[in-house]
Parts: sequence; structure tokens; C-alpha cells
Amino acid sequence: MPPVYRPALLARLALLLLAGCAGGETPAPAAGASSDPATAPDGGPAPVTADPARTATLGAGCFWCTEAVLEQLDGVLDVKSGYMGGRAANPTYEQVCSGTTGHAEVVQVTFDPARIAYDALLDWFWKAHDPTTLNRQGNDIGTQYRSAIFFHTDEQRGAAEASRVRAQPGFTRPIVTEIVAAGAFWEAEDYHQDYYRANKRQPYCQMVITPKLDKLGLEK
Repeated sequence: MPPVYRPALLARLALLLLAGCAGGETPAPAAGASSDPATAPDGGPAPVTADPARTATLGAGCFWCTEAVLEQLDGVLDVKSGYMGGRAANPTYEQVCSGTTGHAEVVQVTFDPARIAYDALLDWFWKAHDPTTLNRQGNDIGTQYRSAIFFHTDEQRGAAEASRVRAQPGFTRPIVTEIVAAGAFWEAEDYHQDYYRANKRQPYCQMVITPKLDKLGLEK
């Protein structure tokens, strides 16, 4: 059965245009960070190597939502929205939303292990989304919205698997989050970065992200 894609896609794209992002045009993606030093075969932007001990890559549905949560945590130094887990190099937002590239919307978090542990980031990951819905978060539907932890080290893999076991009793349905090795991280277009902070008055932000932050007790 072919994947079902998110019915809210056109609405999200319309919101971007209403916000005046990039003058209504889609800018070229910038280089991102990854544990996979692959290059784009067309000579375009290529991912760079991240410090695995200070990097967490997580997929929890819409990256606008996940970024808005994690960037507020003490010890988190930077959060970038992007794409991981697919086949194509240097994918665009439209390509990822089509569901044909295999990528997930993810955030790549740079953190200070002395201030926040990887396990603590995972605790917030479980609280920030529903890990029991396969390829879906609310009205966001498609494999690009799958729940996923992309580990950068064997230690992260073990921590992720143990964290999933600990989190399961908090849900009535089985967790479907995949735990897989990190690959190339392709940074999303500029207009996706810090989206909530730049567009708090947009309907999607007010109806989806602000209530999520309220529920988690985070400032807006």
C-alpha cells in the first residue's frame, strides 16, 4: 500500500507564503551536520561531520514543533531542522513532503553533556510527541513524520533502546519509534530554522505549537 501523505501539507506551505518567507520562493538548502560525510553527487551542498558525543538527531513529526521544544532546554546549544534517513542527496522540503525520498523530518541537537545528558534529551523526546502512531503526528501524515531516534554512537544506541523500554509504561499502545544509525543530515531551508520564534502568530503555530509548549510547561 502506498504511503498516505499529510493533508495539511498545502496549508503549511500556504502559511509560509503568508508569512512572506523567502519572498514566496524556496531557497536552496544549506549544508548540514551528520556523522556521514557523504557529498552531494550534483556538486551541491554536502553534510559535514558532527561531534557524536554532543549530537542528538531525533524525528518526532513536524520539525517546527520539535525544534520549538528542545531549543528551550538548558544545556542545548543549537537545534537545526533538517532531513535524515532517505536516499536522495540534498533533498528539498517539497521532495521530502512527497514521501518519495525516504527522509524523515528531524532536528539535530548540539548539546553540552555537562549540562544536559543524552538520556534527559530522550525524556523530552518522549514527552514532546506521540511515539505510538505510525508515520503520523496529529494531522501530519506520512513516512516523513515517523518517530525515530538516529544514534551516532553505540552508547547512544544502547541509551535509546533502554529509554524506549522505560517510556513504554507511560503509553497505552506500543511505541513504534525506530532506532537506527544516523546517516547524512541535510539542513532544511533557511525559512524552516527557528520557525516558531519567527512566526508565533501564524495559525499553525498558535493551534499546534503553542498548546504543546503550554502542556509541557515551557515558555513561549
